[in-house]
Amino acid sequence: MTIPVCLGMVLLMSFNLVDTFFISMLGTEPLAAVGFTFPVTFSIISMVIGISIGTSAVLARFIGQGDKEASRHHGTAALYLTVLLVAALSLVTYLVAEPLFALLGAKDIHMPLIMAYMEVWLLGSVFLALPMVGNAVFRANGETKLPSIFMGIGGAINAVLDPLLIFGLGPFPELGIRGAAVASVVSFFIGSLVIIAMLANKYRLIHWFPGSNLPKAFKRILTIAMPAAGANMLTPLAMAVMTAMVAPYGSAAVAAFGVMTRIESIACLVVLSLSMSLPPLISQNHGAGNWHRVREAYMVAVKFVMIWQAAIYLVLLVSAPFIAAAFSQEQEVKETIVLLLFILPLGYGLQGITILSNSSFNAVHQPHSALILSIARFFVFYIPFAYLGSVWFGFEGLFYGGLLGVIITGSVAFVWFRKHLGYHLRVAYE
Repeated sequence: MTIPVCLGMVLLMSFNLVDTFFISMLGTEPLAAVGFTFPVTFSIISMVIGISIGTSAVLARFIGQGDKEASRHHGTAALYLTVLLVAALSLVTYLVAEPLFALLGAKDIHMPLIMAYMEVWLLGSVFLALPMVGNAVFRANGETKLPSIFMGIGGAINAVLDPLLIFGLGPFPELGIRGAAVASVVSFFIGSLVIIAMLANKYRLIHWFPGSNLPKAFKRILTIAMPAAGANMLTPLAMAVMTAMVAPYGSAAVAAFGVMTRIESIACLVVLSLSMSLPPLISQNHGAGNWHRVREAYMVAVKFVMIWQAAIYLVLLVSAPFIAAAFSQEQEVKETIVLLLFILPLGYGLQGITILSNSSFNAVHQPHSALILSIARFFVFYIPFAYLGSVWFGFEGLFYGGLLGVIITGSVAFVWFRKHLGYHLRVAYE
Protein backbone atom coordinates (compact mmCIF):
# COMPACT_ATOMS: atom_id res chain seq x y z
CA MET A 1 0.00 0.00 0.00
CA THR A 2 2.86 2.37 0.74
CA ILE A 3 4.78 2.12 -2.54
CA PRO A 4 2.10 3.77 -4.72
CA VAL A 5 1.61 6.51 -2.12
CA CYS A 6 5.36 7.04 -2.01
CA LEU A 7 5.61 7.38 -5.79
CA GLY A 8 2.81 9.93 -5.81
CA MET A 9 4.46 11.82 -2.95
CA VAL A 10 7.79 11.83 -4.80
CA LEU A 11 6.16 13.53 -7.76
CA LEU A 12 4.13 15.97 -5.69
CA MET A 13 6.95 16.96 -3.34
CA SER A 14 9.42 17.18 -6.22
CA PHE A 15 7.17 19.66 -7.95
CA ASN A 16 6.88 21.62 -4.68
CA LEU A 17 10.66 21.87 -4.71
CA VAL A 18 10.43 23.05 -8.32
CA ASP A 19 8.06 25.72 -6.99
CA THR A 20 10.71 26.86 -4.50
CA PHE A 21 13.42 26.70 -7.16
CA PHE A 22 11.61 29.07 -9.52
CA ILE A 23 10.77 31.47 -6.68
CA SER A 24 14.44 31.44 -5.64
CA MET A 25 15.28 32.80 -9.11
CA LEU A 26 13.37 35.96 -8.16
CA GLY A 27 15.87 36.65 -5.37
CA THR A 28 16.46 36.16 -1.64
CA GLU A 29 13.58 38.40 -0.48
CA PRO A 30 10.85 36.49 -2.41
CA LEU A 31 12.37 33.23 -1.17
CA ALA A 32 12.30 34.54 2.40
CA ALA A 33 8.69 35.73 1.90
CA VAL A 34 7.62 32.22 0.92
CA GLY A 35 9.45 30.95 4.00
CA PHE A 36 7.20 33.15 6.14
CA THR A 37 4.04 31.82 4.44
CA PHE A 38 4.83 28.17 5.17
CA PRO A 39 3.71 28.07 8.83
CA VAL A 40 0.40 29.74 7.92
CA THR A 41 -0.42 27.70 4.83
CA PHE A 42 0.60 24.52 6.60
CA SER A 43 -1.80 25.38 9.46
CA ILE A 44 -4.71 25.07 7.04
CA ILE A 45 -3.19 22.00 5.43
CA SER A 46 -2.74 20.49 8.89
CA MET A 47 -6.43 20.91 9.64
CA VAL A 48 -7.20 19.14 6.36
CA ILE A 49 -4.77 16.37 7.30
CA GLY A 50 -6.71 16.04 10.57
CA ILE A 51 -9.98 15.68 8.64
CA SER A 52 -8.28 13.12 6.39
CA ILE A 53 -7.10 11.15 9.42
CA GLY A 54 -10.57 11.19 10.96
CA THR A 55 -12.12 10.21 7.63
CA SER A 56 -9.71 7.34 7.07
CA ALA A 57 -10.06 6.00 10.63
CA VAL A 58 -13.87 6.09 10.62
CA LEU A 59 -14.29 4.68 7.12
CA ALA A 60 -11.70 1.93 7.56
CA ARG A 61 -13.29 0.78 10.81
CA PHE A 62 -16.71 0.54 9.14
CA ILE A 63 -15.12 -1.43 6.30
CA GLY A 64 -13.45 -3.75 8.84
CA GLN A 65 -16.89 -4.31 10.33
CA GLY A 66 -18.38 -4.99 6.88
CA ASP A 67 -20.64 -1.89 6.73
CA LYS A 68 -19.81 -0.33 3.33
CA GLU A 69 -22.94 1.84 3.15
CA ALA A 70 -21.98 3.60 6.38
CA SER A 71 -18.51 4.09 4.91
CA ARG A 72 -19.97 5.77 1.80
CA HIS A 73 -22.20 8.05 3.89
CA HIS A 74 -19.32 9.19 6.11
CA GLY A 75 -17.03 9.69 3.09
CA THR A 76 -19.60 12.07 1.61
CA ALA A 77 -19.97 13.88 4.92
CA ALA A 78 -16.19 14.32 5.14
CA LEU A 79 -16.08 16.24 1.83
CA TYR A 80 -18.85 18.62 2.88
CA LEU A 81 -17.19 19.11 6.25
CA THR A 82 -13.91 19.95 4.50
CA VAL A 83 -15.49 22.73 2.44
CA LEU A 84 -17.14 24.33 5.49
CA LEU A 85 -14.11 24.25 7.78
CA VAL A 86 -11.45 25.23 5.22
CA ALA A 87 -13.50 28.15 3.88
CA ALA A 88 -14.05 29.45 7.43
CA LEU A 89 -10.39 29.12 8.48
CA SER A 90 -9.15 30.72 5.25
CA LEU A 91 -11.45 33.72 5.74
CA VAL A 92 -10.22 34.25 9.30
CA THR A 93 -6.61 33.90 8.14
CA TYR A 94 -7.11 36.53 5.42
CA LEU A 95 -8.62 39.01 7.90
CA VAL A 96 -5.65 38.76 10.29
CA ALA A 97 -2.92 38.06 7.73
CA GLU A 98 -0.77 41.20 7.99
CA PRO A 99 -0.56 41.35 11.81
CA LEU A 100 0.00 37.59 11.85
CA PHE A 101 2.99 37.75 9.50
CA ALA A 102 4.37 40.75 11.36
CA LEU A 103 4.22 38.62 14.53
CA LEU A 104 6.24 35.95 12.71
CA GLY A 105 8.99 38.50 12.09
CA ALA A 106 8.23 39.53 8.51
CA LYS A 107 9.60 42.96 7.62
CA ASP A 108 7.97 45.69 5.52
CA ILE A 109 9.96 44.57 2.47
CA HIS A 110 8.44 41.09 2.73
CA MET A 111 4.78 42.03 3.33
CA PRO A 112 3.70 42.92 -0.26
CA LEU A 113 5.31 39.69 -1.53
CA ILE A 114 3.66 37.61 1.20
CA MET A 115 0.20 39.07 0.54
CA ALA A 116 0.55 38.67 -3.24
CA TYR A 117 1.05 34.95 -2.63
CA MET A 118 -1.43 34.46 0.22
CA GLU A 119 -4.41 36.25 -1.34
CA VAL A 120 -4.52 33.76 -4.19
CA TRP A 121 -3.60 30.75 -2.04
CA LEU A 122 -6.38 31.44 0.49
CA LEU A 123 -8.95 32.04 -2.25
CA GLY A 124 -8.26 28.58 -3.70
CA SER A 125 -7.62 26.74 -0.44
CA VAL A 126 -10.80 24.62 -0.67
CA PHE A 127 -9.52 23.15 -3.93
CA LEU A 128 -6.22 22.34 -2.25
CA ALA A 129 -8.12 20.53 0.51
CA LEU A 130 -10.71 18.46 -1.37
CA PRO A 131 -8.20 16.18 -3.15
CA MET A 132 -6.51 15.39 0.17
CA VAL A 133 -9.75 14.21 1.80
CA GLY A 134 -10.86 12.47 -1.39
CA ASN A 135 -7.60 10.54 -1.42
CA ALA A 136 -8.22 9.57 2.23
CA VAL A 137 -11.50 7.97 1.15
CA PHE A 138 -9.63 5.93 -1.46
CA ARG A 139 -6.96 4.85 1.04
CA ALA A 140 -9.55 3.83 3.64
CA ASN A 141 -10.87 1.41 1.03
CA GLY A 142 -7.37 0.01 0.42
CA GLU A 143 -6.86 1.85 -2.89
CA THR A 144 -3.55 3.74 -2.95
CA LYS A 145 -2.65 3.68 -6.66
CA LEU A 146 -5.27 6.17 -7.80
CA PRO A 147 -4.46 8.79 -5.13
CA SER A 148 -0.82 8.53 -6.16
CA ILE A 149 -1.69 9.11 -9.80
CA PHE A 150 -3.82 12.12 -8.85
CA MET A 151 -1.02 13.58 -6.71
CA GLY A 152 1.47 13.10 -9.53
CA ILE A 153 -0.76 14.70 -12.17
CA GLY A 154 -1.58 17.65 -9.88
CA GLY A 155 2.09 18.19 -9.16
CA ALA A 156 2.96 17.99 -12.87
CA ILE A 157 0.37 20.62 -13.79
CA ASN A 158 1.73 22.86 -11.03
CA ALA A 159 5.33 22.43 -12.21
CA VAL A 160 4.44 23.26 -15.81
CA LEU A 161 2.44 26.35 -14.88
CA ASP A 162 5.04 27.70 -12.42
CA PRO A 163 7.59 29.15 -14.88
CA LEU A 164 4.85 30.23 -17.28
CA LEU A 165 3.03 32.31 -14.66
CA ILE A 166 5.99 33.42 -12.53
CA PHE A 167 8.08 34.76 -15.43
CA GLY A 168 5.33 35.42 -18.00
CA LEU A 169 6.56 33.07 -20.71
CA GLY A 170 4.73 33.10 -24.06
CA PRO A 171 1.15 34.41 -23.83
CA PHE A 172 1.05 34.10 -20.02
CA PRO A 173 1.20 37.22 -17.79
CA GLU A 174 4.24 37.77 -15.56
CA LEU A 175 2.83 37.40 -12.06
CA GLY A 176 6.00 36.88 -10.04
CA ILE A 177 5.49 35.21 -6.68
CA ARG A 178 1.69 35.41 -7.16
CA GLY A 179 2.08 33.13 -10.18
CA ALA A 180 3.31 30.28 -7.97
CA ALA A 181 0.08 30.45 -5.95
CA VAL A 182 -2.07 30.62 -9.11
CA ALA A 183 -0.32 27.53 -10.49
CA SER A 184 -1.06 25.61 -7.29
CA VAL A 185 -4.72 26.61 -7.19
CA VAL A 186 -5.32 25.73 -10.85
CA SER A 187 -3.70 22.30 -10.52
CA PHE A 188 -5.71 21.39 -7.42
CA PHE A 189 -8.97 22.73 -8.88
CA ILE A 190 -8.56 20.26 -11.73
CA GLY A 191 -7.66 17.57 -9.20
CA SER A 192 -10.80 18.27 -7.14
CA LEU A 193 -13.10 17.82 -10.12
CA VAL A 194 -11.45 14.58 -11.22
CA ILE A 195 -11.23 12.96 -7.76
CA ILE A 196 -14.82 13.72 -6.73
CA ALA A 197 -16.16 12.48 -10.07
CA MET A 198 -14.16 9.24 -9.72
CA LEU A 199 -15.30 8.69 -6.13
CA ALA A 200 -18.96 9.29 -6.88
CA ASN A 201 -19.44 7.87 -10.39
CA LYS A 202 -16.87 5.20 -11.18
CA TYR A 203 -16.08 3.67 -7.77
CA ARG A 204 -19.22 4.73 -5.88
CA LEU A 205 -17.36 5.28 -2.63
CA ILE A 206 -19.36 8.44 -1.90
CA HIS A 207 -22.74 9.92 -2.83
CA TRP A 208 -23.11 13.20 -4.68
CA PHE A 209 -25.44 14.48 -1.97
CA PRO A 210 -25.36 13.67 1.74
CA GLY A 211 -28.11 11.54 3.22
CA SER A 212 -29.77 11.82 6.60
CA ASN A 213 -27.94 12.14 9.92
CA LEU A 214 -25.27 14.42 8.46
CA PRO A 215 -24.61 16.10 11.84
CA LYS A 216 -24.09 12.68 13.42
CA ALA A 217 -21.56 11.79 10.69
CA PHE A 218 -19.81 15.14 11.19
CA LYS A 219 -19.58 14.44 14.93
CA ARG A 220 -18.14 10.95 14.42
CA ILE A 221 -15.47 12.24 12.04
CA LEU A 222 -14.68 15.29 14.16
CA THR A 223 -14.24 13.15 17.29
CA ILE A 224 -11.00 11.94 15.70
CA ALA A 225 -10.40 14.78 13.23
CA MET A 226 -10.33 17.68 15.70
CA PRO A 227 -7.69 16.27 18.06
CA ALA A 228 -5.77 15.05 14.99
CA ALA A 229 -6.08 18.47 13.35
CA GLY A 230 -5.01 20.12 16.59
CA ALA A 231 -1.99 17.83 16.75
CA ASN A 232 -1.10 18.53 13.13
CA MET A 233 -1.59 22.28 13.50
CA LEU A 234 1.03 22.24 16.23
CA THR A 235 3.58 21.52 13.48
CA PRO A 236 3.15 24.87 11.70
CA LEU A 237 2.80 26.60 15.06
CA ALA A 238 6.17 25.19 16.05
CA MET A 239 7.50 26.17 12.62
CA ALA A 240 6.18 29.68 13.19
CA VAL A 241 7.99 29.89 16.52
CA MET A 242 11.15 28.52 14.90
CA THR A 243 10.83 31.01 12.03
CA ALA A 244 10.46 33.83 14.56
CA MET A 245 13.61 32.60 16.35
CA VAL A 246 15.49 32.37 13.04
CA ALA A 247 14.33 35.81 11.78
CA PRO A 248 16.74 37.88 13.95
CA TYR A 249 19.63 36.15 12.17
CA GLY A 250 18.61 37.82 8.86
CA SER A 251 16.91 37.13 5.52
CA ALA A 252 19.58 34.62 4.48
CA ALA A 253 18.83 32.50 7.54
CA VAL A 254 15.06 32.64 6.93
CA ALA A 255 15.54 31.79 3.25
CA ALA A 256 17.78 28.81 4.11
CA PHE A 257 15.32 27.58 6.74
CA GLY A 258 12.46 27.88 4.23
CA VAL A 259 14.44 25.79 1.73
CA MET A 260 15.09 23.19 4.45
CA THR A 261 11.38 22.77 5.17
CA ARG A 262 10.86 21.77 1.55
CA ILE A 263 13.91 19.51 1.47
CA GLU A 264 12.62 17.83 4.62
CA SER A 265 9.30 17.13 2.88
CA ILE A 266 11.24 15.18 0.25
CA ALA A 267 13.65 13.50 2.67
CA CYS A 268 10.76 12.31 4.87
CA LEU A 269 8.33 11.41 2.10
CA VAL A 270 8.58 7.67 2.84
CA VAL A 271 7.58 8.39 6.44
CA LEU A 272 4.71 10.58 5.22
CA SER A 273 3.63 7.83 2.83
CA LEU A 274 3.70 5.24 5.62
CA SER A 275 1.69 7.59 7.84
CA MET A 276 -1.02 7.55 5.12
CA SER A 277 -1.01 3.82 4.31
CA LEU A 278 -0.45 2.40 7.82
CA PRO A 279 -3.56 3.87 9.54
CA PRO A 280 -6.18 2.24 7.23
CA LEU A 281 -4.51 -1.14 7.75
CA ILE A 282 -4.43 -0.60 11.52
CA SER A 283 -8.01 0.73 11.63
CA GLN A 284 -9.41 -2.20 9.65
CA ASN A 285 -7.64 -4.70 11.94
CA HIS A 286 -8.73 -2.67 14.96
CA GLY A 287 -12.31 -3.03 13.72
CA ALA A 288 -11.78 -6.78 13.27
CA GLY A 289 -10.06 -7.13 16.69
CA ASN A 290 -6.80 -8.43 15.19
CA TRP A 291 -4.24 -6.73 17.48
CA HIS A 292 -1.38 -9.06 16.57
CA ARG A 293 -1.48 -7.72 13.01
CA VAL A 294 -1.59 -4.15 14.32
CA ARG A 295 1.63 -4.80 16.28
CA GLU A 296 3.32 -6.48 13.34
CA ALA A 297 2.50 -3.62 10.96
CA TYR A 298 3.72 -0.97 13.43
CA MET A 299 7.02 -2.71 14.20
CA VAL A 300 7.83 -3.38 10.54
CA ALA A 301 7.20 0.30 9.74
CA VAL A 302 9.36 1.52 12.65
CA LYS A 303 12.33 -0.69 11.79
CA PHE A 304 12.20 0.25 8.14
CA VAL A 305 12.00 3.99 8.85
CA MET A 306 15.10 3.98 11.05
CA ILE A 307 17.18 2.20 8.40
CA TRP A 308 15.80 4.26 5.52
CA GLN A 309 16.31 7.65 7.18
CA ALA A 310 19.90 6.76 8.11
CA ALA A 311 20.56 6.15 4.41
CA ILE A 312 18.82 9.43 3.50
CA TYR A 313 21.07 11.31 5.91
CA LEU A 314 24.19 9.98 4.21
CA VAL A 315 22.85 11.00 0.80
CA LEU A 316 22.04 14.52 2.02
CA LEU A 317 25.43 14.84 3.68
CA VAL A 318 27.28 14.02 0.44
CA SER A 319 25.06 16.15 -1.80
CA ALA A 320 24.68 19.17 0.55
CA PRO A 321 26.90 21.60 -1.47
CA PHE A 322 25.07 20.75 -4.71
CA ILE A 323 21.64 21.14 -3.09
CA ALA A 324 22.63 24.51 -1.65
CA ALA A 325 23.95 25.74 -5.01
CA ALA A 326 20.68 24.75 -6.71
CA PHE A 327 18.59 26.99 -4.44
CA SER A 328 20.69 30.12 -4.06
CA GLN A 329 23.54 32.05 -5.62
CA GLU A 330 24.31 33.97 -2.43
CA GLN A 331 27.20 32.54 -0.43
CA GLU A 332 25.65 33.16 2.98
CA VAL A 333 22.43 31.36 2.06
CA LYS A 334 24.36 28.42 0.59
CA GLU A 335 26.55 28.06 3.68
CA THR A 336 23.50 28.11 5.95
CA ILE A 337 21.71 25.45 3.89
CA VAL A 338 24.79 23.19 4.10
CA LEU A 339 24.94 23.68 7.88
CA LEU A 340 21.25 22.80 8.32
CA LEU A 341 21.63 19.73 6.08
CA PHE A 342 24.34 18.50 8.43
CA ILE A 343 22.26 18.98 11.60
CA LEU A 344 18.53 18.51 10.97
CA PRO A 345 18.43 15.19 9.04
CA LEU A 346 20.17 13.44 11.98
CA GLY A 347 16.77 13.34 13.69
CA TYR A 348 14.62 12.26 10.75
CA GLY A 349 14.53 8.60 11.85
CA LEU A 350 13.20 9.27 15.36
CA GLN A 351 10.99 12.01 13.98
CA GLY A 352 9.52 9.32 11.72
CA ILE A 353 8.80 7.09 14.74
CA THR A 354 6.91 9.98 16.36
CA ILE A 355 4.85 10.55 13.20
CA LEU A 356 4.03 6.84 12.83
CA SER A 357 3.12 6.50 16.52
CA ASN A 358 0.91 9.55 16.24
CA SER A 359 -0.94 8.24 13.18
CA SER A 360 -1.25 4.80 14.80
CA PHE A 361 -2.90 6.30 17.90
CA ASN A 362 -5.44 8.00 15.62
CA ALA A 363 -5.98 4.74 13.73
CA VAL A 364 -6.96 2.89 16.93
CA HIS A 365 -9.32 5.77 17.81
CA GLN A 366 -7.08 7.27 20.51
CA PRO A 367 -6.83 10.83 19.11
CA HIS A 368 -6.29 12.45 22.50
CA SER A 369 -3.16 10.36 23.07
CA ALA A 370 -1.90 11.55 19.67
CA LEU A 371 -2.67 15.15 20.65
CA ILE A 372 -0.81 14.85 23.95
CA LEU A 373 2.16 13.32 22.14
CA SER A 374 2.21 16.21 19.66
CA ILE A 375 2.02 18.82 22.42
CA ALA A 376 4.92 17.16 24.23
CA ARG A 377 6.84 16.85 20.95
CA PHE A 378 6.85 20.55 20.21
CA PHE A 379 6.30 22.42 23.45
CA VAL A 380 7.97 20.19 26.02
CA PHE A 381 10.98 19.06 23.97
CA TYR A 382 11.54 20.65 20.54
CA ILE A 383 10.91 24.38 21.10
CA PRO A 384 12.32 24.64 24.66
CA PHE A 385 15.47 22.71 23.74
CA ALA A 386 15.91 24.80 20.57
CA TYR A 387 15.51 28.03 22.55
CA LEU A 388 18.04 26.98 25.18
CA GLY A 389 20.43 25.93 22.43
CA SER A 390 20.14 29.37 20.80
CA VAL A 391 20.71 31.16 24.11
CA TRP A 392 23.81 29.14 24.93
CA PHE A 393 25.31 28.48 21.49
CA GLY A 394 23.73 30.90 19.02
CA PHE A 395 22.40 30.01 15.57
CA GLU A 396 23.85 26.50 15.42
CA GLY A 397 22.73 25.78 18.98
CA LEU A 398 19.14 26.58 17.95
CA PHE A 399 19.07 23.56 15.66
CA TYR A 400 21.19 21.24 17.79
CA GLY A 401 18.77 21.86 20.66
CA GLY A 402 15.83 21.07 18.39
CA LEU A 403 17.57 17.87 17.30
CA LEU A 404 17.90 16.72 20.91
CA GLY A 405 14.18 17.37 21.43
CA VAL A 406 13.35 15.25 18.37
CA ILE A 407 15.44 12.33 19.67
CA ILE A 408 13.76 12.36 23.09
CA THR A 409 10.25 12.63 21.61
CA GLY A 410 10.78 9.69 19.25
CA SER A 411 11.91 7.49 22.14
CA VAL A 412 8.90 8.46 24.26
CA ALA A 413 6.48 7.86 21.35
CA PHE A 414 7.81 4.36 20.68
CA VAL A 415 7.58 3.25 24.32
CA TRP A 416 4.10 4.74 24.73
CA PHE A 417 2.49 3.08 21.70
CA ARG A 418 4.17 -0.26 22.48
CA LYS A 419 2.65 -0.06 25.96
CA HIS A 420 -0.79 0.60 24.42
CA LEU A 421 -0.40 -2.42 22.14
CA GLY A 422 0.66 -4.56 25.08
CA TYR A 423 -2.53 -3.71 26.95
CA HIS A 424 -4.81 -4.74 24.06
CA LEU A 425 -2.84 -7.93 23.42
CA ARG A 426 -3.22 -8.93 27.08
CA VAL A 427 -6.96 -8.26 26.89
CA ALA A 428 -7.16 -10.36 23.70
CA TYR A 429 -5.42 -13.29 25.42
CA GLU A 430 -7.76 -13.08 28.42
